[in-house]
Amino acid sequence: MAKMTNDRPDPDMLLEQVREQERRDSRGRLRIYFGASAGVGKTYAMLSAAHALHAAGGNVLVGVVETHGRSETARLVEGLPLLPLKEVVYRDKALPEFDIDAALASGAGLVLVDELAHSNVPGSRHRKRWQDVEELLDAGIDVYTTVNVQHLESLNDVVGGITGIRVAETVPDTVFDRADEVVMVDVPADELLSRLRTGRVYQGAQAERAAGNFFRKGNLIALRELALRRTADRIEGDVRAYRVEKSIDAIWKTGAVLLACVGVDAGEQVVRACARLANQLGARWHAVYVETPALQRLSEVQREHVLDHLRLADKLGAVTAVLPGSDAAQVLAEYAENHNLSKLVLGRPQRAPLPWHKPLARRLAALAPEVDLVEVATPPREVGALLARPRKDGAARRPYASPHPLPQPTRYLLGACASLGTGVLAWVLSAWLDLPNIAMLFLLVTVLVAYLFGRGPSVLATCISVALLDFFFVPPRFSFAVSDFQYLVTFGTMLAVGLITGQLTALLRFQVRVAQQRENRWRALYEFSSTLSGALQSDQILDASREFVTRAFRAEAVLLLPDDDGKLHVPERAAAGSLQVEPGTAQWAFDHALPAGMGTDTLPASPLFYLPLVAPMRTRGVLALAPEQPDRILAPEQRQQLDTFATVTAIALERVHYIEVAQGALVDMESERLRNSLLAALGHDLRTPLTLLVGVSESLAASSPPLSALQLSLAGTLKSEALRMSTLVANLLDMARIQSGGVHLHLDWQSIEEVVGSALRVSREVLAAHHVETRLPPDLPLVQFDAPLLERVLCNVLENAAKYTPRGSTVKIDARVRGDWIELRVTDNGPGLPPGREEAIFEKFTRGEKESNTPGVGLGLAICRAIVEAHGGTIRAEQAPGGGARIVIALKRGEPPAVPEIEEPLEDHHG
Repeated sequence: MAKMTNDRPDPDMLLEQVREQERRDSRGRLRIYFGASAGVGKTYAMLSAAHALHAAGGNVLVGVVETHGRSETARLVEGLPLLPLKEVVYRDKALPEFDIDAALASGAGLVLVDELAHSNVPGSRHRKRWQDVEELLDAGIDVYTTVNVQHLESLNDVVGGITGIRVAETVPDTVFDRADEVVMVDVPADELLSRLRTGRVYQGAQAERAAGNFFRKGNLIALRELALRRTADRIEGDVRAYRVEKSIDAIWKTGAVLLACVGVDAGEQVVRACARLANQLGARWHAVYVETPALQRLSEVQREHVLDHLRLADKLGAVTAVLPGSDAAQVLAEYAENHNLSKLVLGRPQRAPLPWHKPLARRLAALAPEVDLVEVATPPREVGALLARPRKDGAARRPYASPHPLPQPTRYLLGACASLGTGVLAWVLSAWLDLPNIAMLFLLVTVLVAYLFGRGPSVLATCISVALLDFFFVPPRFSFAVSDFQYLVTFGTMLAVGLITGQLTALLRFQVRVAQQRENRWRALYEFSSTLSGALQSDQILDASREFVTRAFRAEAVLLLPDDDGKLHVPERAAAGSLQVEPGTAQWAFDHALPAGMGTDTLPASPLFYLPLVAPMRTRGVLALAPEQPDRILAPEQRQQLDTFATVTAIALERVHYIEVAQGALVDMESERLRNSLLAALGHDLRTPLTLLVGVSESLAASSPPLSALQLSLAGTLKSEALRMSTLVANLLDMARIQSGGVHLHLDWQSIEEVVGSALRVSREVLAAHHVETRLPPDLPLVQFDAPLLERVLCNVLENAAKYTPRGSTVKIDARVRGDWIELRVTDNGPGLPPGREEAIFEKFTRGEKESNTPGVGLGLAICRAIVEAHGGTIRAEQAPGGGARIVIALKRGEPPAVPEIEEPLEDHHG
């Protein structure tokens, strides 16, 4: 038997590919013209491609183009539709900027947006131009743009080291990597310098400054190499994606995952180097910071500096985390093993370690020998310069909160006093206690000091205890001289026990505090989830969410929920309170399902943080927060908890929404069932008296002696109204029977002409005041239908036409074959259908005119639709050409069975 292999693709992977393809189809396409520096011709190439597309009939719009005085580039702008720039007022000056709102409303298929890394004027919707481009792409608009290699975030420091100039405007590498096309525009360094000298790059003094600084031949050659390598990495990624899509993954499959070890002495360089390495390998990467008890004593400036590095890593596409632990090497090794990380990137130590202290790299090599270690050189000036960097908001930094409730000097003083007090107590008890017991008493106090006040006070208490024991209790007394060598062992043992106990106690306190914080976070989430599990209304979720955010994050919060049109509304109590919600920012976060406001890339100057509540089916609202400590809530561990809270809230809101939908559907079903039961009961009870009224009216008309003319007229009116009411009751019964599924079709192959003729005979009194025309082709095929029910449909349609058209109008009946369908049409030349109500007239108890003297309750066409759909057909209403209304009934044509031929008997011929 041949060996069987399972080559079936992973269903989850296929589903993810389908979702990704749907996302791409709904999004615009991004083409980036990429170059090593200004002047290589990126904008020129972009405008040339736009002209070619415009000449082919494409809907092209120039959003913003920077010509920098280049005449050749300016001439290319001519002939293309140009979007006027908007003016943004900043510091009493009106500055031109790209008008994203006008671009979205223009209906253009392609928008040209030059200089992707440009920083918008403060007060614009987005801080960066690449964010404007993202919004255009989300709206389904294609974009052509340009960017230089020095503007890529991961290469920013490398370019700065080569050229000596650090570019402030950057673009995240994720934007570059997600682009649908990258066009490399390349020019040799000598040709670019020639362009600069002839004024084709910059003009006047700007060209002279560029020639003396950035535009040196060595710089241009190095930048060109970087740009070519980055483009090659991008092309390799495209090839890999194609192979994965086509399941050709044997050659390109890789399990390399990187880990950046962020620390106090090495941060930004490590993060950027790891991002570059991840891009080259096409691998995922993580960035973690291990917070040991020693690092807990860092100042707030230093800790915020580390968190800035983690935020940079998150921006560059890493998975970030803050890990507590007593040994950084052990924590990193365990994290690498648990997440299958093959390479660890860490900073090279700036100072030589102490002889008894192993470097982090050596400890990692011993704990994780299968992991590759990559050391990154960190300039000595990085730490001092960056730690001295002032806060962006200018606020003073407070010291990091100590794990102990008492300040540090007080703890040292209490530790010393504890040892001195123990010495006094031991002196009083020295007549009853031996020297070993006195030593144990000092050791006990040392342990208690370590437990209560930490490692430092414990070391001080240990030293004081040893000195007191030696001076007051070890012979010779009142001297530090030691007569017996064994006492030196005792002193050494006490000192070692005190130091070890202090260290272990400090670690234990740290681990307990971390565990308590983690337990508090998870307990809060558990309590919150338990509260939401019993919530059945949105208001209950809103109250629970606001209370939880206030308690867990120390922030004032408000939840904004959308209406049926997707517009957010600020609750009245929030509008009246101190929380000033910006509806526009909240709406942007809701529409794009991305955070906005404080600490983000969208309107970062906002005092509030707007977090969308994204549920599995759709975004359910926005959470607006005003934290007491903004830096704290944006820390990675706090953001992870906040994101978890937002997900739980969104799922709860979605659950409540579907509960309301289910309850509404149940009420509708029960109401419909009750109404059908009521209609059936009334119909049966009304049919007998109505039949009696018809019989009485006929008897009166035929009575002897004959009735007068007035009496005959009254008898005729009685009969016609009784018949009308009988028809109404019949409609009610038919609808109740159809809704309950009590109608069984008796299908047979029959002629359309016959059912039309029979319906006209039944409706002759209704159509007596109208002209009726029938145009039925003689070659109409047979159709399979229930003749009495289809006759009922035609009668109701004809009655409807007679009701809503004036006397003397024309009603036309015709039929035609359209493919596999046969259409039967009833057309009148009356006032026509109400605009926009072509579908509504087929609903139950819906009439063509809401207020009218025309009799009826609006069940005729509803019954027609139910009967026709039971036949597998369709019925629709439309405006007739030239005025009036038309009802079209479409039935499946089908193939009637063949009629067997009957052989005629042969006649006998006798000659």
